[in-house]
Amino acid sequence: MKLEVKNIKKSFGKREVLSDITFTAEGGEVVGILGENGCGKSTLLSVMAGVLQRGGGSMTLDGEDLFASAKKLREATGYVPQGTTLLEELTARDNLRLSWSKEALERELEDGVLGMLGVGSFLKKQVSKLSGGMKKRLSIACCVSARPPVLLLDEPCAALDLSCKASILDFIDAHRKGGGIAVLTSHDESEIAVCDRWFIMKDGVLTPYDYDGDVKRLVMSL
Repeated sequence: MKLEVKNIKKSFGKREVLSDITFTAEGGEVVGILGENGCGKSTLLSVMAGVLQRGGGSMTLDGEDLFASAKKLREATGYVPQGTTLLEELTARDNLRLSWSKEALERELEDGVLGMLGVGSFLKKQVSKLSGGMKKRLSIACCVSARPPVLLLDEPCAALDLSCKASILDFIDAHRKGGGIAVLTSHDESEIAVCDRWFIMKDGVLTPYDYDGDVKRLVMSL
C-alpha cells in the first residue's frame, strides 16, 4: 500500500498556507508532521480528510485518486481533529453506535481495537462528563469503525495523561503493524518517537527531517 500526496496547495485569501506539499507513505509507516503552531499542520490534515477544499494537488492510495470521490475518501481515511466532533449530550456507547453495529461493537470491546483504546470503562457516561483523554480515545474509536487504511491524527496525545497516551500510542503501533498508514501532527516527544519518518512544516513548506532523538536540535530546526 502506498499513499502519495502531491503538490497540495491551500490559501486563505492572499495568504498561502500550504505550498506544493508533497510526500509519500508506505503501508506500515507512521509519518510525523512537525512544526510550530500556525504553520499549517492542521490545515494539511483537514485538506487530506476533505474537510477543507484544496487549492490544488492530488492524493492517491495505490494509484487511486481519493479526491475524485467523497465516498472513496471516507472509506480510505479516518480523521481525528484536535477538537471533538462527538455528540456531547449522548453517552459514549450511543456515539459509538452511530458508526459501529451492535455485534461489531461488542466484539471489538472484548477483543479488538475498542478494548485496546479502553473505551469500555466509560461506555455509560455522557460525553459532556468525560475527561479530555476519554473524549480523544472515543473520537478515535468512532473514526475507525470502517477500518480505514489511512489515519489522519491531529496531535492525538496533546495534554493527555500518561495512561491515555499509552493507550493511543499502542493503538497507533497496532495499526502500523497491521499494515496501515498513520499521518500525525505533533509537539509531543512520545508521539514523535513512535513515527518512522518525519517532516517539518515551516512557512507552508514541508521538508524531510532526520529525527535522532535530539529534541533540542529539533526545536532549533522548527
